Amino acid sequence: MIEQESSEVQSNYDRVANEYARHLYDELRHKPLDRQLLDRFIKGIRGQGLVCDLGCGPGQVARYLHERGVPACGVDLSAGMLTQARELNPGSEFSQGDMRSLDVLDDSWAGIAAFYAIVNLEPADVARALREMWRALRPQGLLLLSFHIGKEVEHVENLWGCAVCLDFYFFRTEDVAKYLLAAGFEIEEIIEREPYAPEVEYQSRRAYIFARKQTLK
Repeated sequence: MIEQESSEVQSNYDRVANEYARHLYDELRHKPLDRQLLDRFIKGIRGQGLVCDLGCGPGQVARYLHERGVPACGVDLSAGMLTQARELNPGSEFSQGDMRSLDVLDDSWAGIAAFYAIVNLEPADVARALREMWRALRPQGLLLLSFHIGKEVEHVENLWGCAVCLDFYFFRTEDVAKYLLAAGFEIEEIIEREPYAPEVEYQSRRAYIFARKQTLK
């Protein structure tokens, strides 16, 4: 079932990869709070090793990290997105993977930036993905997770003129916090914000959570 779901999500993002990169690769220029939080993330992991841009898409977060001296890699389900990421970010390595079953050893990464990486996952799969993030992080590794706030599921059949069939999941902040704690993380801070202007992004409230890997007892 996971393989089938992954294949469907992957094929949808493969179709929209070019337009996705064209519209969103430079999005951080218009998002001051996102840049501020990434700078804080960088301060928390600088000099500690490789950092992963998980669900990287065309790699805009990996680029931001790399340009600030942080060794960054990217993982995404979509081969089309990875083609874009490799072309746009020659200084970082990108690989294909499912965040619910990461092909990395335990304690591989000093940090994970997962910007809207969970948006196409059902709640049970979010819990599984967070356990995998915990496993892949080094002890005291830092996670910066962002997501849309809400309870709804938005079904989308068109993105920038490309035919798709995707469900986008919104999450209550307290539910994601529970998943993180259950996975073994310690929550350092939760930040919520209103959407930027309509020309910048979809009009939803957003949450960002800083969480640190703790060793399970």
